[in-house]
Amino acid sequence: MSLTKLTLKGALDGLSKREFTSVELTRAHIEAVEAARPLNAYILETPDKALDMAAKSDARRALGEAGPLEGAPLGVKDLFCTDGVRTTACSKILENFTPTYESTVTSQLWRDGAVMLGKLNLDQFAMGSSNETSYFGPVINPWRAKGANPNPKAGLVLAKLVDKKYPEGYDFLTPGGSSGGSAAAVAADLCLGATATDTGGSIRQPAAFTGTVGIKPTYGRCSRWGVVAFASSLDQAGPIAKTVEDAALLLTSMSGHDPKDSTSLDVPVPDFTQFVGKSVKGLRIGVPKEYRIDGMPAEIEKLWQDGIAWLKEAGCEIVDISLPHTKYALPAYYIVAPAEASSNLARYDGMRYGLREDGANLTEIYEKTRAAGFGDEVKRRILIGTYVLSAGYYDAYYLKALKVRRRIAEDFDHAWEKCDAILTPTAPSAAFGLGENSSDPIAMYLNDVFTVTTNLAGLPGLSLPAGLDANGLPLGLQIIGKPLDEATVFSVAGAVEKAASFSAKAEKWW
Repeated sequence: MSLTKLTLKGALDGLSKREFTSVELTRAHIEAVEAARPLNAYILETPDKALDMAAKSDARRALGEAGPLEGAPLGVKDLFCTDGVRTTACSKILENFTPTYESTVTSQLWRDGAVMLGKLNLDQFAMGSSNETSYFGPVINPWRAKGANPNPKAGLVLAKLVDKKYPEGYDFLTPGGSSGGSAAAVAADLCLGATATDTGGSIRQPAAFTGTVGIKPTYGRCSRWGVVAFASSLDQAGPIAKTVEDAALLLTSMSGHDPKDSTSLDVPVPDFTQFVGKSVKGLRIGVPKEYRIDGMPAEIEKLWQDGIAWLKEAGCEIVDISLPHTKYALPAYYIVAPAEASSNLARYDGMRYGLREDGANLTEIYEKTRAAGFGDEVKRRILIGTYVLSAGYYDAYYLKALKVRRRIAEDFDHAWEKCDAILTPTAPSAAFGLGENSSDPIAMYLNDVFTVTTNLAGLPGLSLPAGLDANGLPLGLQIIGKPLDEATVFSVAGAVEKAASFSAKAEKWW
């Protein structure tokens, strides 16, 4: 087997048995990354740094000092600050920004022996559901629909486009967003796992679109320090991986209390891998009636029913539940998130770092810098956020949205009296074509319909691949858990993964 085809767990086992070295494993991934440039998953490759980290990893292993992720090559979403390595949030305004510090999450991965292959593409400032708002051009999903006839050269051209002139027929598919680069890289075997962030579904929706596993942990489980902020009360870091066990391995390293982050939770971090494969017999699984939305494809409804049947067979009790305020989740989210974004992005003024445009006076410098540095979607959200926070509209919109958010959290509190975890679809469709929805913000926002509730309530949510649609594209199921109960989420996900036996891979075309 090619070294890049290994799971994270398989690679760590092979390293432990001295079947290959980290340098060999890392070099194989570097070659895969170079060959997959048409996908535009990586916006910055760091091969020299990766090989240096791998060599040091091999030296530690030889001394018997191997960490939990020793020698494993990973990709890093370009929202995580990396010391001495350019970090842009895929925006023009930060295109030349090189941090002098390391995010807490990535520092913990390096502490545990992981190797950095490079920085991964994303929607600009994590604002988007298709990875089309990136300053560095869109990411192309490695999966192809049946009958598609992709041309790798066309893919390379497309990947470099920033003005989004897509070929006829939408032959190229989105990997989802905002963590599209992370999901595409894992799906195409360009890393053993990747860091990602989730503000309204940005880990789980891309995972569903690419046949990978992604988990957004409980808000506060992973430190936000050193992660470029979008919406501070919603953002949460998490991993995208090839299997549920791999996701558990990564989350164990990424989690932990950080005194530099005031929202970080001072709670113990268990070894999450011990819960994967644990019996789920006797667990009560909630099925919310409100997630049966109009127009949902029959294939997704069938997959949901399959998931219910698999958990029944595993000994779970299926319980019908109601989350009555679900229909208000998207409107509330798209008031709260832009409001926080408008505040967070005020720091990009051309004064201290990042892009700076010349102007006749201070106000003109601000205006020109922000006009040139932010993309259309970022500007749209700043305008919405500023509007709902303005005098006369704060009470009518923002305050009301916060009250709805509280009601959504209370819906889940009541649901936990009846169930231990909740099973839903992850996304309302399989991956759609690049350019297909980019001119319709509302259609794009609707991609988050099944995922935003967990962010608003601060709950853990995991997506895993469970089947294919008629076009041969992956579909995901989502497991939602109680606060800080990632253990049950991983147990249920392990049971679904075993029953689904999903083994399909994207056919290499690039």
